[in-house]
Amino acid sequence: MVTLPAGLPRDPGDAWVEGPDGRRFWGRFGAAGLLVHHPRGGVLLQHRAEWSHHGGTWGLPGGARHEGESAVTGALREAHEEAGVPVDEVRLSFSSVLDLGFWSYVTVAVEAVEQFEPTIGDAESLELRWVAVDEVDALPLHPGFAASWPALAPRLAPPTTLVVDAANVVGSRPDGWWRDRPGAAERLLARLGRLAEQGLPAGTLGESQPGSIWARIVVVLEGKASAAADPEEPPAPVPAIRVVRASGAGDDTIVDVAAEAPGTVVVTADRELAGRVEAAGARVMGPGALLEVLDALDAAH
Repeated sequence: MVTLPAGLPRDPGDAWVEGPDGRRFWGRFGAAGLLVHHPRGGVLLQHRAEWSHHGGTWGLPGGARHEGESAVTGALREAHEEAGVPVDEVRLSFSSVLDLGFWSYVTVAVEAVEQFEPTIGDAESLELRWVAVDEVDALPLHPGFAASWPALAPRLAPPTTLVVDAANVVGSRPDGWWRDRPGAAERLLARLGRLAEQGLPAGTLGESQPGSIWARIVVVLEGKASAAADPEEPPAPVPAIRVVRASGAGDDTIVDVAAEAPGTVVVTADRELAGRVEAAGARVMGPGALLEVLDALDAAH
């Protein structure tokens, strides 16, 4: 049985959970780990202390979640405690959930704004190291991380960009938006702010693995709606919303923005525009799918 070294603080979540088959998993309320990625530095890995479960292997900084703690908060807290990960220097990208019913583990992936020097903060690490993505498999990996890495690695490409055709989304519901176009745009921006914080359900963008995606949201405004005020800057690690005000035709601006990054998803019901952005390599999602997610967030807010 693995025991904690003397002197480490305990939390009610720091306990083993035993499954029906006798296997044991750490974290009474589940566990979470932080997958930090930097385009040049690779991923930040932890060489686990020998006394720990699967000691001597490499994995993600993370651990047991506290009672009532979200996976994102738990992963960020553990990674800061164990590896000195600066919360203000990372931005959320996606999460991946392993749910066994009686226990769950959530991998929270973040993008490092700048490559930082990790620091060992407790007795759980032998070493912390930035490892190139194509060299991860050469290390002796923690079995859980080894099983998930093949599905995680391809998702470390640049984060998904969600380009919102604001005029089309707002116009899809006849709620009187035409009486105050800047106000309607500001209400949409406020709702998208909650989405930027909570993330999109991964299935909305066609992902089969349960979890969330924190897309880089770009909202294109045109005409009178361009007078809408910019949204407030969110606290890290929430990605900021970028507002683009079209100086000419809104559709032309959306096509230009969609071509800036691979993996872009454009929210519009305009068939002609959809054809143009698809020709530029983007995918298209209808306003109804986005509004359904926003409605659910509003109901929970």
